[in-house]
Amino acid sequence: MPLPERMSGIALTGHGGPEVLEWRDALPVPVPGKGDVLIRVLAAGVNNTDVNTRTGWYSKGDAAAEDASWTGTPLSFPRIQGADVCGRIVAVGPTVDPARIGERVLIEPCLVEANGHVLATPWYFGSECDGGFAQFTRVASRHAHKIDSDLTDVELASFPCSYSAAENMLTRADLQGGETVLVTGASGGVGSATVQLARARGAQVIAVTSASKAEDLRALGATKTLDRDDDLVSMIGTSTIDVVVDLVAGPKWPALLDVLRPGGRYAVAGAIGGPIVSLDVRTLYLKDLSFFGCTVLEPQVFSNLVRRIERGEIKPLVAETFPLRDIAKAQTVFGEKSYIGKIVLEVG
Repeated sequence: MPLPERMSGIALTGHGGPEVLEWRDALPVPVPGKGDVLIRVLAAGVNNTDVNTRTGWYSKGDAAAEDASWTGTPLSFPRIQGADVCGRIVAVGPTVDPARIGERVLIEPCLVEANGHVLATPWYFGSECDGGFAQFTRVASRHAHKIDSDLTDVELASFPCSYSAAENMLTRADLQGGETVLVTGASGGVGSATVQLARARGAQVIAVTSASKAEDLRALGATKTLDRDDDLVSMIGTSTIDVVVDLVAGPKWPALLDVLRPGGRYAVAGAIGGPIVSLDVRTLYLKDLSFFGCTVLEPQVFSNLVRRIERGEIKPLVAETFPLRDIAKAQTVFGEKSYIGKIVLEVG
């Protein structure tokens, strides 16, 4: 059956509020180039990066500035966002084995290849190039990972961004079995993924969350939970934690270093509590701490994640689903943070 030339989807028309997200019925279907696959999108998750890019949060100055993307590269509009994608390959470009057609895949959101070339600076799927908030999307074949799972399309779409970000932080910080990790923002998509992935490594997990979500996080594997308003040092003591995985930052940030053991490791991939923090450099060097800023995925991270999904070591956490057309409502619910896990859009 021939593929259509036009498709429906959401176009980001500029930086701003939900009003800059426009439903369009005549978007061109991407044509797979050398090394590409064309994917029929079945479901796509909502995540912080899409919202932050829309609002211009990544700009260190004016939110409407040209550099308001996670790489600092000016965006071109309209842009189809959507980094969390589960879909099925329906066509391939030159040099790609046609046997891939029909595979159900997850898209690796951190791209090192696009438009037939290896990138000097990695791109984020749905930011520097079009993503999955439409019926079809195109990506380099190497970033479309075949997955063999009984999970639904919606469940699988909850994994790519949050779980790969979590897996990447734990990989960079080299969390080992028997160690203790403190996770801030533990009820969100990345935080709840970190709890599961840390437990899969045999680590002990202390999760920082709200009281209303503590029981759910313990059910996911957290050894202990702390309230967001707790004083970390008084609750768990100084120099008691091997690894901190931070998604919050904000005014309480110095305590995260106080609770780290000498030689401890701090990994960060978010700043929902505020990006500007106060650092006493003496704490950093006198305790021999290591800091890891984590955005670009290590080469093995996404394939390792897919294998964990296939082995059933981690489970999807879908809080709510919406039709793609209702993306503005979905992002509003996402911003309320009254749930655990992911918000997913049904596309197929």
